[in-house]
Amino acid sequence: MAHAKNHDYHIINPSPWPLLAAVGGFAMLFGAVLWMHGVTAFLFWAGLVVVLYVMYGWWSEVVAEARVGDHTPVVRIGLRYGFILFIMSEVMFFFAWFWSFFKHAIYPMQDYFGTEYVAPHIHAVDPFHLPLINTVVLLLSGCAVTWAHHALVHGNDRKGLIQGLAIAIVLGVAFTGLQGYEYFILLTHDGWEFGGDQFYSNFFMATGFHGFHVIIGTLFLLVCLIRAMKGDFTPEQHVGFEAAAWYWHFVDVVWLFLFFAVYIWGTSGLS
Repeated sequence: MAHAKNHDYHIINPSPWPLLAAVGGFAMLFGAVLWMHGVTAFLFWAGLVVVLYVMYGWWSEVVAEARVGDHTPVVRIGLRYGFILFIMSEVMFFFAWFWSFFKHAIYPMQDYFGTEYVAPHIHAVDPFHLPLINTVVLLLSGCAVTWAHHALVHGNDRKGLIQGLAIAIVLGVAFTGLQGYEYFILLTHDGWEFGGDQFYSNFFMATGFHGFHVIIGTLFLLVCLIRAMKGDFTPEQHVGFEAAAWYWHFVDVVWLFLFFAVYIWGTSGLS
């Protein structure tokens, strides 16, 4: 028998998702260790399947809760705070890579035998060629997301919302394709390599993880586009789209720091 709710909070029903997420995450981590030691990759991929299943099932329930009105103003505030904390954790994640990059660029460490560090001979990247194009592409995608958000909030313009999201997704895919092409050029023609030196490691880890975040953000926006085409989101209630927009703008800002630090400053002294 249903009871009328006399408060603004959402008391969720017992759910298997937290336990499954923990099991899948542990399997991925332990499986990755086994894979790196040449034992087997099966456990890693099994854990990944569980994690993806949890993501789909759990977030589907969150969307369903929003549709039935469980996301009251108080609940939406909590969801926003939670996502802000997630973005802060992502900021610290990239801060670690920037710290490593600047540390090794300004003060390279000697090796274990005490010999002087010798910088590798690296063909410098022209920051005002492909990296600049990618910067413009990503910033334009951020503009498209802002347009879509403005269209929703001011006037509930469904057409503008859908068009803005579609443009942002296309530009996000273009960024990923251009970055893949850049990696191909660096690895096959310019003599770069994964690992083997602090510069190589920091460059590919920082830019590569950013590229991974672009892929995640593109999928995030794609889900929002599908939901928008189904009639979800209102000017008052659109936390899912708001989170996607915040995430995408975070990705934009991180890329600007990467562009100026890694591409312009970091490769300016290379030959």
